[in-house]
Amino acid sequence: MSVIVSDKGFASDDWVGPIADLEDSENAVAVDLASHDDPTALQERLNSIQLIRVDFPSFADGRGFTIARHLRLLGYTGRLRAKGHVISDQYAMARRSGFDEVEISDELAARQPEGEWNFRADWQANDYQNRLRTG
Repeated sequence: MSVIVSDKGFASDDWVGPIADLEDSENAVAVDLASHDDPTALQERLNSIQLIRVDFPSFADGRGFTIARHLRLLGYTGRLRAKGHVISDQYAMARRSGFDEVEISDELAARQPEGEWNFRADWQANDYQNRLRTG
């Protein structure tokens, strides 16, 4: 199972449809992107895709943040989800780069409880420059 993290805290996944890999996504409304996939492959169909889920194979692999930013710059306005090894310390960066939510495993949710994620839910104020100004 998995837990969906948003600015409101932990929730169950409410997406009920299939999510296709990029290679099999010609008519899909939900697409999984691997960290090595090129998001421009979806450029012509972004307005018909409701959910894009970007994989984070490791918390040290930041390519997903770049993919999210690129998708938003291409004009994607749908639901954008980070999936995998994203830790609570990275939540603010995930939100700033364009993700709406993060999907984590039940095991990670047990190690990093909801309070740790909620602490970073004010992601617009949780940045280096703001901490310097108030510091």
